[in-house]
Amino acid sequence: MKDLSSWGLIIGVTIGVVIGVLLAVGALFCIRFRKKHAQIRLSSSRRASTIPMRVNGVDSSSVLSDSTMDQESPKHPETEADGSSFWIEGTKRKNLVSVSGIPKYFYKDLQKATRNFTTLIGQGAFGPVYKAQMPTGETVAVKVLATNSKQGEKEFQTEVLLLGRLHHRNLVNLVGYCAEKGQHILIYVYMTNGSLASHLYSEKHEALRWDLRVNIALDVARGLEYLHDGAVPPIVHRDIKSANILLDHSMRARVADFGLSREEMVSHQASNIRGTLGYLDPEYVSSRSFTKKSDVYSFGVLLFELIAARNPQQGLMEYVELAAINAEGRVGWEEIADPQLDGVFDISELNDVAALAYKCINRLSKKRPSMRVVVQALSQILKTSHRKHHSRRWLPITVEEESLDIELSEHQSSVSGHQREESIDSVSDLPDV
Repeated sequence: MKDLSSWGLIIGVTIGVVIGVLLAVGALFCIRFRKKHAQIRLSSSRRASTIPMRVNGVDSSSVLSDSTMDQESPKHPETEADGSSFWIEGTKRKNLVSVSGIPKYFYKDLQKATRNFTTLIGQGAFGPVYKAQMPTGETVAVKVLATNSKQGEKEFQTEVLLLGRLHHRNLVNLVGYCAEKGQHILIYVYMTNGSLASHLYSEKHEALRWDLRVNIALDVARGLEYLHDGAVPPIVHRDIKSANILLDHSMRARVADFGLSREEMVSHQASNIRGTLGYLDPEYVSSRSFTKKSDVYSFGVLLFELIAARNPQQGLMEYVELAAINAEGRVGWEEIADPQLDGVFDISELNDVAALAYKCINRLSKKRPSMRVVVQALSQILKTSHRKHHSRRWLPITVEEESLDIELSEHQSSVSGHQREESIDSVSDLPDV
């Protein structure tokens, strides 16, 4: 009996030890599995939360010719456990902050500020634009994505994300957005002088002076130069036109509407052609690849638009090609000048601007100048004009004029500290593709 009892004890102890070992091994396996899974999730989250767009900071090596940037750090996005970005929701804050750092507004507040969306000030491809008075006293423009809009939610998110990270004195400044009740709304500070197109073609405005047109061209060129050489990675706007150039109270120009903006795409399998007829780069149309030089082509069309006050739908490019036969691309461009200028412009200066524009619209993209070269050329034209003006007057240069001369001569400098001007997207009656 004692032997049987001893054997039973031994067997019981052995079974207990085996079970204990198995439990210990199982627990160790579970702990290692959880740690490894957590590391994989953390790595995935970090990769997914990487922001491709950012402004040039103090440690950046990119140097622009004379563009001014607001040196602001980009906002870091919030991410889900799987690393995907999402709009931050809350119940106690009135203005919520999105993944882009742009404040989010409630639909009911915008409804009240626009008097139930009755203060219509324009209609564009995106949808209607309303003037709104916020409780803070700030006047804003509310752009609502129409249900039948040619642009969609992807373009809406692109604009919010881009403008939350790109800051420059010649780019539009988004101040809020709303994504609620099936509505997609962009909010900009109200732009006093509206779009460039309205000044070129509306009888409500006086004709723009020649010197003002050249300054507007330089502002736009600076904005594009920043997108091409200051943004990381470089951005192609893809919809440069007079209706997307906005003017503030001092007639400084801002580039607007980033719904179609993307990184460069050199691929023959790109999606449908997007942009506005007449401003599209012929090489982009044939190859489906859009690059920085695609923007350069559109800018060249815009330059001719400033010279002639005629848009592509009014036969602008045919007008230009006809003039180029006689001008050989260098002189004689005064014959296409806007009649409303009444001849009040420097002929050699107009020819210089037109010759630059003609280089920009070269059918071969490799022969077009970069936006950095365009900025330098326009700066030199204005600087020469400034000196001519003072040599004729034989008057001492004022402090304000001297500062302008210095600004135009400061190439390849990055200047910070300028307050970002507020902008509002514009209304376009031109057909989009």
